[in-house]
Amino acid sequence: MGKLELNNLTKVFGVDDDQVIAVNDLNIAIEDGEFLVLVGPSGCGKSTTLRCVAGLETVTSGEIILDGQSVTNQKSKERDMAMVFQNYALYPHMTARENMSFGLKMSTDLSKAKIDELVEDTAEMMGINELLEDRPGELSGGQQQRVALGRAIVREPEVFLMDEPLSNLDAKLRTAMRTELQELQLRLGITTIYVTHDQTEAMTMGDRIAVLNGGELQQIGTPLECYHQPNNRFVAGFIGSPSMNFLDCHLAGDTLRQDSFDYQLSAETAEQLRTSSSEHVTLGIRPEDIQPADAEDQNAVTVSVNVVEPLGDTTYVYFDLDDTPCTASVSGDLAIEEGDQLEVVFPEDCIHLFDGATGDAVKNRKLDSTSDSEYSYSGEPA
Repeated sequence: MGKLELNNLTKVFGVDDDQVIAVNDLNIAIEDGEFLVLVGPSGCGKSTTLRCVAGLETVTSGEIILDGQSVTNQKSKERDMAMVFQNYALYPHMTARENMSFGLKMSTDLSKAKIDELVEDTAEMMGINELLEDRPGELSGGQQQRVALGRAIVREPEVFLMDEPLSNLDAKLRTAMRTELQELQLRLGITTIYVTHDQTEAMTMGDRIAVLNGGELQQIGTPLECYHQPNNRFVAGFIGSPSMNFLDCHLAGDTLRQDSFDYQLSAETAEQLRTSSSEHVTLGIRPEDIQPADAEDQNAVTVSVNVVEPLGDTTYVYFDLDDTPCTASVSGDLAIEEGDQLEVVFPEDCIHLFDGATGDAVKNRKLDSTSDSEYSYSGEPA
């Protein structure tokens, strides 16, 4: 079992007037065998949360429950968890074999023969059998990362904790290791909390993702739930690359007014907006949802193309609406050049609307009743 619960977890640094709330009243339940990704910008509290779970930071208030038992006040070595760090944290004077076996020697009473057997089995699984007698300085970044992962795996913990383990690798190797990590976690079935600032890693790796900002949980759900049905403007803007386009508007009856255009809403959508606490509304539209306008489209907008980025099957088109930079993702087959005038439309079924005062989602794009697997994520690495 490896069910982990964070109940009202709070971590405060400093005292009195110099206090900084790094994590604020965080509640998350991670199921046995689940791969949960904590994602958010720098300083959002994700690494602090992981360090609290690992026992490397003391908790200010709240509880950490593992398999029904509180581990909040236990020392790090007493928790059945293994952590993989961003900088690998390998002992430079030890061989790969010695690095992988060190934790077992310190925390168990296993015989040397049994430890060697576990290390060699894990090394074979990780494809590093031939590197066991090498020291970290003789290994590449990817090889060092495999040794660090092997050191965690060999302990057979209840929970893996991973703090941006791929951030020091080049882009191609990072993509390959991302796939290897997913396959490894599925094979082992060990509960995993993975911290990253890279929303593409979050989207492609996690069973669920927890989006943090300012130490507070913004949303937790499957990657595609957070992508298509964000709770608020922050989640909508953070998840997805290129980011969602945002246009500040003013609601006048059934019309959204923006300096560059008027957007006529259906009666159903206008009624949804009447529950908003503000007449100011932010319209959000994903780059891939912007479409060429037909002659019949009453909400067509004329834009002037500033920059074109052809990527093969996809082309990114950049333009401004009332000094607000926008991005459209269109088919790579379309011939578009800088300076072209385009007629585009933001289909109402695809738009998101956010309360201008609170940032909360008032309307998200419509999805049909098919499962999340019908929807593919089209983002590129950040």
